[in-house]
Amino acid sequence: MENVDIELDQEIIDKQYGYRVCKRIFDIIASVIGLIILSPVFLIVAIAIKLDDGGPVFYDQIRVGRNGKKFKMFKFRSMRVNAEDEIEKLQKHSEVDGAMFKMRNDPRVTRVGKFIRKTSIDEFPQLINVLIGQMSVVGPRPPLPREVKNYTEYDKQRLYVKPGCTGLWQVTARNSVGFQEMVNIDLDYIQNRSIWLDLKIIFKTIKVIFVPNEAY
Repeated sequence: MENVDIELDQEIIDKQYGYRVCKRIFDIIASVIGLIILSPVFLIVAIAIKLDDGGPVFYDQIRVGRNGKKFKMFKFRSMRVNAEDEIEKLQKHSEVDGAMFKMRNDPRVTRVGKFIRKTSIDEFPQLINVLIGQMSVVGPRPPLPREVKNYTEYDKQRLYVKPGCTGLWQVTARNSVGFQEMVNIDLDYIQNRSIWLDLKIIFKTIKVIFVPNEAY
């Protein structure tokens, strides 16, 4: 999309009661069904992670949600156990400009981790966050506190809504664009969000699982 600034009105967003109620009902139903249907995948991935390096299956990390509220987000562990301790020395190798770290050949990623990240399977446990209301199925990527510290007021508009397991950025540009382009894509989603758009993003996410995009 074009690099045009988008100014959102938080009051208008907060007053979208009908959409928010429908979205919450959908999130509850989708997360319950998803957790049940995906339970065999959870078991297979858990065994694979354990066989790979013997470490914990799940990984939880503090993220920033709607209106800056912090929460513990769940994922399948795709990196070495001590991955967070190595972030500082790898920061200079980030391939994404701005307040986000991304590295295509990140040495911290395990063998199993490379596959589950490519297919976005590592994100499946976030359905637990959706069920308890900290996240939505569709929304902006939940940022890390250290990323938010570097946000401008413009960037903070991403925090007007609940973060999502998947979103417009994840199913379109993904890692092929820089941080500012990602912000603009998220703000474009927030400005135009609807149940129909959410469903389109979910269908595209399913496609990404079988035909991976630029994820790493």
